[in-house]
Amino acid sequence: MPGHTPHRTPLKRVSQGSLFALSRSGNNPDAPHGLGFIEPVMAELVDEVEALQANVEGLRNLSNSLKTFNESFASWLYVMDMNALTVDWPQAPTDASFLLAKRRAEQNARLAEEAALKAASAVPPPPDSDADKTTFSENQEFEATYTTNATTRNTSTSIAKSASTGIPKKKAKPKLTAKEKKERSLALEKIIMSLPLEFRGSDPGLRRNMESVIEFIMDNDGRGIKLIEFIKPPDLNQARVNKCLIALVNRKIVQKENSTGTVLYHWTGLS
Repeated sequence: MPGHTPHRTPLKRVSQGSLFALSRSGNNPDAPHGLGFIEPVMAELVDEVEALQANVEGLRNLSNSLKTFNESFASWLYVMDMNALTVDWPQAPTDASFLLAKRRAEQNARLAEEAALKAASAVPPPPDSDADKTTFSENQEFEATYTTNATTRNTSTSIAKSASTGIPKKKAKPKLTAKEKKERSLALEKIIMSLPLEFRGSDPGLRRNMESVIEFIMDNDGRGIKLIEFIKPPDLNQARVNKCLIALVNRKIVQKENSTGTVLYHWTGLS
């Protein structure tokens, strides 16, 4: 039995494009030995790589320049925005505003001067001082008679003024005992608490005025009281009295009457 022959891989044909073939090609008998022919190719490759590196460096420098420009431009825009917010005032006065203010000031001064002139012209002239002078005689009896007549005339004038105003002479405020004072305080507190909030303490001065008005009505024994009798300047002026009386009338604590042609206020109390 013949022996088995081992399998052998056949030799491959040398590639015609291999470096060895190129180096040994018959078409290029002057080719350098070995890999010497690669030297010019590698030199050209190095030149191209250096050019590529130079271009990449140029791109990197351009990127850095753009980044710096972007930061600077953004800072400039921010500064312009802040400048507009802090300097640009659309409602700031202009030259026309100052001219208008000057014109208004002149007009106000002219009106004030005209008003002063009108007031001065409206004031009556002072009476003749010679007519007001009283001539005294050397006669003592005549002086005594004149003094008596003057006193009588002044007394009659005062009585006539009291009768014309119709304001009765105020009675002295009756003195209250400790118990009566406590009851009066409780009654005042109850009445004040039934009134609107502004009289209950939000305005201490208004509450004090209200208490004065209520006490004055209580002290007058139920008689009708005129508005002018409540007024006690400077604290209790007419405006405050009107406000207090309106609140009391609305709450029906005080009754308003004008049947006689004169407005009178009567105490009815808290129902």
